[in-house]
Amino acid sequence: MHPSNTETITMKATINETVDLPEGVSASMSDTVITLKGAKGEISKRVADGKISCVVTDNVVTLHADDGTKREKARIGSAKAHIKNMIKGVTNGYTYMLKVCAGHFPMNITASKDSFQVKNFMGEKVPRKMSVDPTVKIKVAGDIITVEGTSKEAVSQQAARIEQLTRICGKDRRIFQDGIYITSKGDGE
Repeated sequence: MHPSNTETITMKATINETVDLPEGVSASMSDTVITLKGAKGEISKRVADGKISCVVTDNVVTLHADDGTKREKARIGSAKAHIKNMIKGVTNGYTYMLKVCAGHFPMNITASKDSFQVKNFMGEKVPRKMSVDPTVKIKVAGDIITVEGTSKEAVSQQAARIEQLTRICGKDRRIFQDGIYITSKGDGE
């Protein structure tokens, strides 16, 4: 029997996925937010909702969905990947390296706890500034900038924002290659 155009067939099944926690990492669940603690720090993320539940027992995190469709299966897979990234973050941390390339004008880079500033970019009088995520640490050593933290999303987003801060518009990129560029992405391994 074939369904008509107005009917849809859905295959629902119980979905269970588990993530083992390594030694030195502890997890706790409050409502829909999971919190992981490790040697490098602590990270919290919302992983559960009305259809997906998350349970922490001993050293195992279990993601569960009753009557789950392929949408819930995909969401559980994403949540599992996020939890694995969080485990890497609290055990090893994430590090992105950026390089300052100044061919025409020497740039002056300063980083503090809450702001990042680039002075004299392409001879501009007004410095380019941006705020810094409080969970991320930025270090400047000569022409190398290091962005470190426990959250993969926060570290990568901060590095991308630094790279975009020195974006050049309206000039030939083959000649004007000044800027700050991501050179390596440490993935916590």
